[in-house]
Amino acid sequence: MDFVSALPALLEAFNILVLFYFVALNGVYLVTSLLAFGALRRHAARLSSFEVEDTLTTAGAPPITLLAPAYNEEATCVESTRSLLTLRYPDYLVLVVNDGSTDGTLERMTEAFELEETPLAPVAEIPTAPVRAVWRSRRHPNLWLVDKENGGKADALNAGINYCRTPLFCAMDADTLLEPDALSRIARVFVEDVETVAAGGIIRIVNGCSVRSGVVQRIGLPRSLLGRFQVLEYLRAFFAGRMGWDALDATLVISGAFGMFQRGVVVEVGGYATDTVGEDMELVVRLHRHCRERKIPYKVVYVPDPVAWTECPESLRILGRQRDRWQRGLIEAITRHSRMLFNPRYGRIGMLAFPYFFFLEMLGPVIEGLGYGAFALSVVTGRASTSYVVAFLAVAVVFGIALSIAAVGLEEMSFRRYPRYRDLLGLFWLAVLENLGYRQINAFWRLRGVVSKLRGVRGWGRMERKGFDVSGNRS
Repeated sequence: MDFVSALPALLEAFNILVLFYFVALNGVYLVTSLLAFGALRRHAARLSSFEVEDTLTTAGAPPITLLAPAYNEEATCVESTRSLLTLRYPDYLVLVVNDGSTDGTLERMTEAFELEETPLAPVAEIPTAPVRAVWRSRRHPNLWLVDKENGGKADALNAGINYCRTPLFCAMDADTLLEPDALSRIARVFVEDVETVAAGGIIRIVNGCSVRSGVVQRIGLPRSLLGRFQVLEYLRAFFAGRMGWDALDATLVISGAFGMFQRGVVVEVGGYATDTVGEDMELVVRLHRHCRERKIPYKVVYVPDPVAWTECPESLRILGRQRDRWQRGLIEAITRHSRMLFNPRYGRIGMLAFPYFFFLEMLGPVIEGLGYGAFALSVVTGRASTSYVVAFLAVAVVFGIALSIAAVGLEEMSFRRYPRYRDLLGLFWLAVLENLGYRQINAFWRLRGVVSKLRGVRGWGRMERKGFDVSGNRS
């Protein structure tokens, strides 16, 4: 039998594989959504019984250093740094790492915070690009800046860890805004359980919100449809995804925009890997592997109430680059630690979380991206039966809509950050609309990320920032 005559049978077999993929993917999301529902209710009930600040005062608030790598962040660095200086936490330092910026980042920081060069010796020896100088603010004694040659985000974080003198550090992006109580809320889990080695909070989209003095004053949705799709996407990822995985004690991802770590353990594993664009996920996977292989009691957790606000891309070109990079980072983290796959030595991480990310997140874009093309080809050539079309639309579209609606429901049930009914109804409508174009484009970007990785593409690509609009009138 030649290839042409075998093509119809191959197409039918691939279509069945695509159906199984969507059933598996959405089935996992259904399970994690149900687990998240129960976990969020328990979490909300627990928080209502005590004040976070009182708990830290009673137990003792551990000193924390905030590490904020900055590369060409002239548009946002001052506003985001101001937000860090307004946090309600008794003992913390802000350490901005200027990673060889070629714009006015250093000048803006020096002018805004009256920085002056100050001698400071490193306390760890993780290899990094050369450090040129260390600066300290005359106006804010807890604000430091490390100026170094360019080496990438992971290299900048490692430089910050070298100069970090506190037992905990919080890694974040230079354009991230933390809510005033975010540090207290995420530090709580380290105080309550000394085995916690890493914790992540929720990331929300700041586009469409008004910002004043580094603090989000009014919450709203972005004006652009692309930005609104990302709001819904983030809600689904954090509420229906990471909350559910945390309920299974199988957290594998902590966002690079907001995560807290035990400094000593991170130094033990050698800091962030500088040869990957997915340094945030790779570090978390390596921490799991390190602790499991050495039988060290540990916990990696997700905490839904500490909030970090970040600017999302509002152009298809920039968003496509971001998703391409995310997919490459995922592939690098998973393939580097592939021995964990279905390995009982690594517990629920090896038996549950790792297989999900390996088959459904790493390989999934290939199946999903090509699946949409195979579906269209089957319909156009008349080879798609009515039952197949109905099944495909049910598992690929209707099921996806239901899960997105569930994510919005989890947000409304737990934290209600979008107080206007117009915004809430808009999110429910977006849950329908995103499955009719945006999801398919996103699948293409992730498939392109797979191809980019196979081609050996490296680097982040250029990301453009608009900065925080204090009027809230973002385009």
